Amino acid sequence: MSRTVKVACQNLWLLFGHKPADFLKSQHYAPSDEALAQAGMVAAVRDVSLDVYEGEILVVMGLSGSGKSTLIRCLTRLIEPSAGQIMFDGSDLLAASSRELTDIRRHKMGMVFQHFGLLPHRTVLDNIAFPLELQGIDRPTRLNKARELIETVGLGGREDDFPRQLSGGQQQRVGIARSLVDEPEVWFLDEPFSALDPLIRREMQDEFLRLQAKLNKTIVFVSHDFDEAVRLGNRIAIMKDGRVSQIGTAEELVTAPANDYVEQFVRHAPKARLITVQKIMTPFDGHEQISGAILQTDLLQDIATRVISADQALPVTDPEGRVVGHVDKEQLARVLF
Repeated sequence: MSRTVKVACQNLWLLFGHKPADFLKSQHYAPSDEALAQAGMVAAVRDVSLDVYEGEILVVMGLSGSGKSTLIRCLTRLIEPSAGQIMFDGSDLLAASSRELTDIRRHKMGMVFQHFGLLPHRTVLDNIAFPLELQGIDRPTRLNKARELIETVGLGGREDDFPRQLSGGQQQRVGIARSLVDEPEVWFLDEPFSALDPLIRREMQDEFLRLQAKLNKTIVFVSHDFDEAVRLGNRIAIMKDGRVSQIGTAEELVTAPANDYVEQFVRHAPKARLITVQKIMTPFDGHEQISGAILQTDLLQDIATRVISADQALPVTDPEGRVVGHVDKEQLARVLF
């Protein structure tokens, strides 16, 4: 089944230095590390190509300095890339005029950053309505929309409070509501929960997943926390030194890392929560139908006790009940331990 690409970039570069676009052209857009160093260039984003599909959450992650936050700013043109292409709904975002870009940001993009950026002299209601005020929307209309979002993010009864009267988690909810007030098609979030205490962070992740189930946005979410990425993301892009090392589901990253860096990055991932039976079973083509077997889509954590307790390999079926393989305790142990 084909999927609609909502946002894409091709061969995206961001260099800091003297005339980076000319330098990249002279290097045929493939400079070596030595050439970059000799030219005094610092590469923040290096030849990144990726697609973001409609309705998915793509988590971009990596260590500090890996380029993940810079990449998201390039995708929104908050920073101008040195070379490459950015497509938004099939149109070249880098070819958009200032007026067109402003219109896209106001009506099609929502952005949330680690620092809440709330206006301290405005109430919760006015903070949320502020983007609509900039668009010239009349006050009754924008406040009605803001009130709807206050309920959506669970801040009912706090509309007349000022930011100083709210907890960190509540302030972040205001920031989230403000980013949604003009109903963006794509939502960019740059480590929005990293400044929060662990318990509040978990609650905000729950809230985020609830909102996504209701709104079905296309989301690019930057994080440095693999557990958070696993919990929130449909796919994960791991960055290192400005490059994307690998993009895939959490299961794909854990079972088939593209290089040593990705392997080290996911080494302590909770494999039992990520890997399905299909990845470890011995497959075969069968037509027999049975009941009570293990499903190929079951997670290892859900079938581990049954497999370990069994005297022999257990059959594995597809969703239609056809036997497609078997799994035993040795296969389970080899993957988990």
